[in-house]
Amino acid sequence: MRVLLTGVGTRGDVQPVVALAVEMRRRGHDVRLCVPPNFIDWVGSMGFTATPIGIAMRQSSGAAAPAAPPTPEQVRALVEHLARDQFDATASAAEGCDVIVAGGAHQYAARSIAERLGIPSVVAVYAPVALPSPDHAPGGEPGGDPESNLRCWQDESRSWNERLLERLNANRERLGLGPVSDVFSHVLGKAPWLAADSVLGPLPATPGLQVTQTGAWLLPDQAPLVPELEAFLAAGEPPVYIGFGSMPVDPQTGRVVIEAVRAAGRRVVLSQGWAELGLVDDAPDGIAIGDVNQQALFPRVAAVVHHGGAGTTTTAARAGVPQVIVPMFADQPYWASRVRALGLGTSVARGAQSAESLLAALEGALDHGVAARAAANAGAVAVDGTAVAADLIERASM
Repeated sequence: MRVLLTGVGTRGDVQPVVALAVEMRRRGHDVRLCVPPNFIDWVGSMGFTATPIGIAMRQSSGAAAPAAPPTPEQVRALVEHLARDQFDATASAAEGCDVIVAGGAHQYAARSIAERLGIPSVVAVYAPVALPSPDHAPGGEPGGDPESNLRCWQDESRSWNERLLERLNANRERLGLGPVSDVFSHVLGKAPWLAADSVLGPLPATPGLQVTQTGAWLLPDQAPLVPELEAFLAAGEPPVYIGFGSMPVDPQTGRVVIEAVRAAGRRVVLSQGWAELGLVDDAPDGIAIGDVNQQALFPRVAAVVHHGGAGTTTTAARAGVPQVIVPMFADQPYWASRVRALGLGTSVARGAQSAESLLAALEGALDHGVAARAAANAGAVAVDGTAVAADLIERASM
């Protein structure tokens, strides 16, 4: 079987698709990838052939200060470019393929290209709040009035149509396909997948959709920790990990979190991330690191302070370590609410960050009862999400 797997966005959007690619290749299938330009070398180093899609969302180190916000005309031009690029890249990579699997909701072309080729396709989302439901508003925490939530989803659909409907249909016309009336429902289709752990992110009510929950798509990582980090870990009590991944974090945030961790009497492992955060001084109680194998590191720390991305949340839960989430946007407030609801940690609203609030949250996460629940919950996190998805692909029951 020849499979095209496509992912757009940041590392958190792309890595699950790569995890599924590894499983499909392990089973002997021919796998092609569409990933943003800044991930081509990474997937190439793993032996995959990839077609660039979309734009590199990370600025290179030392880039100039951000320019002024784009004008409405510039936004429209960018959306038009991204839509056309997705259609062109996906169409090129999909030639000769038997199935297309697209990771993330912002997949404007995958189902249209599959329709043109007459092959099955599916879109997988990584968080329950990406699915229209009376149980939550778009991207919001669970709960609220069901009718109000559904009205919010109607507004969300209108927003997608305003941005993309004309462009989507123009690209479908290029393929000889008829127009669609609603972008978001077309992108998801009638039977999307939810690639999230069922304990951390249970499936909500989804009227009109037949959703299959596969479990999270986790990429196995055997990379060793660098000697400097190993030495730091061995030199004292388990430290607190701080990392915000690909988020555009203000450097002051890193400073405030470090102050809170120190006030709690803990050492610091600071992941520099895309924001290139740095330590505040040369004190021996902290170490700054680049990309790291979280699967190897997290079981050896006292707590994980992070932005609440689906992948980091799942990896920390699987490691049995308490979490402090500082959510910023998208699905991150949802994961923060689930960590609180399960008693696996605490969170701090983005607008309420201070050394005091972060210290209180960290002390709450380090509470013996929370730490014990986090450790006990580790075994409940499923690790076979890619296997479940691969079974579905092989049966073509999408």
